[in-house]
Amino acid sequence: MRATLENRRLVWAHWGAYEAIADSPTAPAASLRGLPEDPDPSPIGLEMLGALRSATRVRRPAVRAGWLAAHRRGEIDGRGAGRGREPFVEVSWDTALDLVAAELERVRSRHGNASIFGGSYGWSSAGRFHHAQSQVHRFLNAIGGYVRHTDSYSLGAARVLMPHIVASIDELMAIHHGWDVLAEHTKLFVSFGGVPAKNAQISAGGTAKHRARAGLANMATNGCRFVNFSPVASDLEIAGPAGERALEWIPIRPGSDTAVMLALACETILANRHDEEFLHSHCAGFWRWRDYLLGRTDGVIKDARWAAAISGVSATRLCTLAAEMAEVRTLVNLSWSMQRADHGEQPYWAAVSLAAVLGQIGLPGGGFGVGYGPVNLIGSPERKFGGPTLAQGRNPVDAFIPVARITDALESPGAEFIYNGGIHRYPDLRLVYWAGGNPFHHHQDLNRFARAWQRPDTIVVNEQAWTATAKMADIVLPATTAYEREDIGYSTREALIVAMKPVATPPPEARDDYAIFAGLARRLGAEETYTEGLDARQWLERLWEESIPRAAAAGIELPSFAAFWEAGAVRLPPPAEPVVMFGAFRADPEGAPLATPSGRIEIFSERIASFGIADCPGHPVWIEPGEWLGSPEAQRHPLHMISDQPFTKLHSQLDFAPLSREARIQEREPVWIHPADARERGITDGDIVRVFNDRGACLAAAVVTERMRPRVVKLSTGAWWDPVEPGVPGSLDKHGNPNVLTRDVPASGLSQGCAAQSCLVQIERFEGALPPVSAFDPPRFVAE
Repeated sequence: MRATLENRRLVWAHWGAYEAIADSPTAPAASLRGLPEDPDPSPIGLEMLGALRSATRVRRPAVRAGWLAAHRRGEIDGRGAGRGREPFVEVSWDTALDLVAAELERVRSRHGNASIFGGSYGWSSAGRFHHAQSQVHRFLNAIGGYVRHTDSYSLGAARVLMPHIVASIDELMAIHHGWDVLAEHTKLFVSFGGVPAKNAQISAGGTAKHRARAGLANMATNGCRFVNFSPVASDLEIAGPAGERALEWIPIRPGSDTAVMLALACETILANRHDEEFLHSHCAGFWRWRDYLLGRTDGVIKDARWAAAISGVSATRLCTLAAEMAEVRTLVNLSWSMQRADHGEQPYWAAVSLAAVLGQIGLPGGGFGVGYGPVNLIGSPERKFGGPTLAQGRNPVDAFIPVARITDALESPGAEFIYNGGIHRYPDLRLVYWAGGNPFHHHQDLNRFARAWQRPDTIVVNEQAWTATAKMADIVLPATTAYEREDIGYSTREALIVAMKPVATPPPEARDDYAIFAGLARRLGAEETYTEGLDARQWLERLWEESIPRAAAAGIELPSFAAFWEAGAVRLPPPAEPVVMFGAFRADPEGAPLATPSGRIEIFSERIASFGIADCPGHPVWIEPGEWLGSPEAQRHPLHMISDQPFTKLHSQLDFAPLSREARIQEREPVWIHPADARERGITDGDIVRVFNDRGACLAAAVVTERMRPRVVKLSTGAWWDPVEPGVPGSLDKHGNPNVLTRDVPASGLSQGCAAQSCLVQIERFEGALPPVSAFDPPRFVAE
């Protein structure tokens, strides 16, 4: 079917598409508004133009004074002891690029390319060409390669586990039932961690139509009931009287979700309600897991009474819920936060196995979701098409690190680590190049990370704003934003492809990442390999032309690049059939097998069992978290902290925009606390509090609410790290960054994923003079 041209001037971002309001078709936008066809446009984007004009923008290339002085002497600056503390020297572009190129050449010639870390984790900006992480990878490959990272902070445990037992996370995200299918067929939606619509504001690469709120409301209107296991009631909210009637909140103890899922499966089996035919024809290893659930292997029956003692959930309610799930079309949904915890593989594996026991995988509206809510992509009914893609080239360096183990790598070069059944060694990282991310937002135990960050010889950052990461770098190069350059906007299962044209004027000396890396490649003899002789506009045309045959394979006829660019947008045709997750596999498991070793859903995995990993055996199990309300540590730090995603920004992106700053209380990030816990500590609504444990401390503003489970607090991520003593590990964070408190430990020996949600803290009222927030202030500058 033919795609349709639309004459529109649109802004495309991870949090949505917006119409640019301007005096002329080429003038800078004065304001933005949501698309008429978007029922729930994100407010994040409506405020982003204000951030572009902020004094927080990086305006000129800058070099840390101590690093520059040492370089002039021909020395290495003590492995970064002055990072975050010393002023910067602003220099010309030629000087900055010469310095970066010379340092890259020194490190690769003396230590090899396996000493350059270019993983550069982060969401970057939307756009298929000017995607910073893709650009830095392509550049580093052009000069001989780099140490990469694997997986993500969001889904570290799941990305390793799920291909073994059902399918890759990327495939799963693109094949979930459409919201229309759920509305028509699902009668019981059981969610662990809710369906946070605030998270569904975004999709990697952009979104044209936000679906979560309307999708949930339509399901409730059609008679679906919702059960939300979460310590936070607001994780699942459904508008309207039908939504309120349909929703049941069960405030579960954090970290106990796996035990509840095991009990639901056990009670289903004990009542003989499990689907033996499906388990035989579509699954592998059920009988071994059944023996575990029934206590035949360890003498402990994993029934409702057992789970009630662990989770704080009524055994009676677990028994009745198990019966209800077997009687109607049921979907078991998990938030991504479930697996960002100790033993994070287990809830995902248990959810798939529970859905298999019910026998509804592959039926419209049944099975499991992983999950509805974290991103807008999941539940989209649109066509699946890969879109324009920039090739990154071949990386000849084999060395890698699991993304959440960067501190381990910096602290212990040469040390062994296990990952996905293999044994590897951390490389000796001498140079770090980061573009499009902010590790001083997303990494755990930031004080430990800040100490390890002092170890590389040199840290280079391409950045749009003076984030904590930029302030902790040695060389900072000012980059443009997605709203100041040309690009192509598209995301998987979205109906629009957008010709991204500038709607704002960048700082005079800011450059596109492509131009920055082209200048470096020229100095290192790799310009032709990196650019292939093309400028940015020519690359856009090439990416478009390369995508035309891929679109044709998906049944889509795209127009020429010239027609697309002149019009401003292309709308893809709707799919011929509704999206039903694993429908083909259910209909014909032999003809449409899964990509697992058995071709089936692996409730027991022979491959994982063969790894011999103590904290991730061959089937889903309950393993007590290392830090939770049931551990001895709770005597000193008796509150479990949830560090969820914010509603005013994407991670830490646009924290300096008006929407995010206006949501603060006395400039601090809000921390939600139950009234009983607040009374016990003499805390009232709006008080500034100190949140602390042995890893660190931060200031936050108390929001007292009954929407929290007692002994649980919620401090959203995204506040830029802002220590009282800049760059000093252990200094009090003034702003409310929860990652000064979270644990930097692996989820398990299988995945080495992030375990941030297994975290205990204490809270007290803050007494004394309130230190001013300086997170958005540029650093000090001095003359060379």
